[in-house]
Amino acid sequence: MDDPQGATVSGKHYEWQLYDGHQWLTISNDHVIEAHYCQPGARGITINTSHGQVFIDFDTLQTNHTGLKVQRLSFLPEGETEEVGWYFRDDLLWREYGSQGFGSLISSVSSRDVEHQFALSPQGLFSFTVGSTAYTLDFSAMTQTNSITGLRRNVRRRPKSTSNTGSLYSTASSSYKWEFMGDEGQWTEYQAHICSFDSAAIEREFQLNPQGQLHFQIKRFSYTLDFSRWCQVNNNIGTKRTVRRNINNGSQQSSSSSTLPRWQFQDIDGIWKDYSTSQCSISSQDIELQYQQNPSGTMNFSTKRFKYELNFSAMTQRNLSTNTARSVRRI
Repeated sequence: MDDPQGATVSGKHYEWQLYDGHQWLTISNDHVIEAHYCQPGARGITINTSHGQVFIDFDTLQTNHTGLKVQRLSFLPEGETEEVGWYFRDDLLWREYGSQGFGSLISSVSSRDVEHQFALSPQGLFSFTVGSTAYTLDFSAMTQTNSITGLRRNVRRRPKSTSNTGSLYSTASSSYKWEFMGDEGQWTEYQAHICSFDSAAIEREFQLNPQGQLHFQIKRFSYTLDFSRWCQVNNNIGTKRTVRRNINNGSQQSSSSSTLPRWQFQDIDGIWKDYSTSQCSISSQDIELQYQQNPSGTMNFSTKRFKYELNFSAMTQRNLSTNTARSVRRI
């Protein structure tokens, strides 16, 4: 934490602050918080402070520390408004209003429509229809209710990420390549004309919910792409294939990724080696994004032969089959 409230904000239109019981203090590197806050699938983030690790709940904008309060300030020139996205949670993913998410139908309202109604009555109700079905959006409860079935879904309001937020997700969706381990050990990119999803479409769903799943059909088989387990499962016969996410920038090194910390494991020969998608299902950038979201958590990944658990608190990598543990470092 750096300066008290009133500090000049340079190059960004927001500021995250913590109240320690005496004054509001800005949070260092709050672009990391903002990057996750802009993702509707993120419930919150754990940050390191002088009070220890503090979890910020994005839905309530409260912390798990009884002595600390949190707030997000917005700084915009007069006459300008912040671009906001409104999202509802369907059976699998968070989807933005105005996108295809109500079965095969598109919502009759957009994020801008919902935001307009919210500005008029932040504690009120907003009704709309999709096809012949009516829905009611309750702003005070942040829920959406189907007027026929009574089914209630959660709703979230989040700012749209902009280029000057320093977002870790600012890279365009099309700059990522999604591949599965095909026959004979060959990585094969997802193609829309085969499975209805290409790399860009998969990346969009991944950013909405990095721990979620994506379902698709290829001829007579149905598949589940599990982002948290980095695998593709054939739902008919149970076959699993490893999945990876790679930066798709040709031979050029991404300037944004070069500024991120590198993650390495200590191999059996004692040499520190980088995590690479040519060898396993994750890269250093993937690990860093997960680490920023939960520095005390774990994440799973796989190679062609084994599955592993990466423990951020212990800074170890454990083979789930042999239980062999290796040291991990972030540089």
